[in-house]
Amino acid sequence: MLDKKDNNCVFEDNTAPKELEELVSLPLTMDGVQLTGGTLTAFAESYVKREGHMGDLARFLVEWRKKCPTLTVLTSGSTGSPKPIAVEKIRMANSARVTCSFLRLKKGDTALLAMPLRYIAARMMVVRALVWGLDLIVSQPSSSPLASLEKHVTFAPLTAMQVYESLQDASTAKKLKEIDCLLIGGGAVTGPLAEALRDFPNEVWSSYGMTETLSHIALRRVNGPEASEWYTPLFGVSVRLTPDGRLAIWAPRVTEGELVTNDIAEIDGDGRFRILGRCDNVVNTGGIKVQLEAVEELLEPVLHLPFCVTSVADQRLGEKLVMLHVGSETAENLEKLCRHVLPRYWVPRAYLRVSEIPLTETGKKARVAARELAAHIFQRA
Repeated sequence: MLDKKDNNCVFEDNTAPKELEELVSLPLTMDGVQLTGGTLTAFAESYVKREGHMGDLARFLVEWRKKCPTLTVLTSGSTGSPKPIAVEKIRMANSARVTCSFLRLKKGDTALLAMPLRYIAARMMVVRALVWGLDLIVSQPSSSPLASLEKHVTFAPLTAMQVYESLQDASTAKKLKEIDCLLIGGGAVTGPLAEALRDFPNEVWSSYGMTETLSHIALRRVNGPEASEWYTPLFGVSVRLTPDGRLAIWAPRVTEGELVTNDIAEIDGDGRFRILGRCDNVVNTGGIKVQLEAVEELLEPVLHLPFCVTSVADQRLGEKLVMLHVGSETAENLEKLCRHVLPRYWVPRAYLRVSEIPLTETGKKARVAARELAAHIFQRA
């Protein structure tokens, strides 16, 4: 991964690597129409100054078609503010090929673009369409992007939040089931969501990755006889654990050098792994270390409302667990339920009703924002 803050570079034609020249001149098929050469340039130029999703797509295509070997993407912002990083187009193409090969996609398969193009997940969808010859179906990003969808979709990457919202309506739930290959990112697929997807007739996958790995480097099957809680690394990817239990990734085709994550993981004898939580989501409360994700995983099957477990400073305990929740459920009932399913020291000490749970734009729980919100509520009390 190049560590460059500015990618407004210009290369002469005779200095650009041959592979880069080929990548930036690839045609794009959208809604069954192939745009190539001057036609693709004309399309991009006609939309580049417009607002909205199509304008974002046009601006990405303009950036992609430059002979600069890198472009800028934003991190997800799940643990803080999104940060811009420069990534290499050739590595993006490598990632696209590996994913499409793993999922057995074919040229001409329809692929849904329904996530904001500021982030790597959506940008990689465009790259997959370019590199693999997929037919891109563009849908306005929203919590329920299938509502206006009329065409059959072969391949659809959606966030966990988009999948959850689509399941709430019979019409969009039917469309969701008809997708041949559903790929879910932007949050854990656990609890009631995992249960709702278990009997889907077509392939449903959960992805593991991040901006720095150009979207996912491992997938796990959510439904059918191959369903597993263990992620299988994609071709050319290997993983190990650091001495403190964090997942380290070696994926030379998509990122430079070994990437040590903040995810606490477990690896089995076949090289597969599962995520236990993030090391920065460990709360030390009265000398007991508690993984926030582990608490939420036990509560999700029984707590049928939006919630997030976080922490605030406490004079006696150092930190204490608190729950943010949406809805009218009383603190007394929530505490009773928590005591029924959680170990003694995992039970939150306070239950704070909020209008909404802080989420990133990609649907993940915004942990820093949740902690700040809880602290603000306590300060006002």
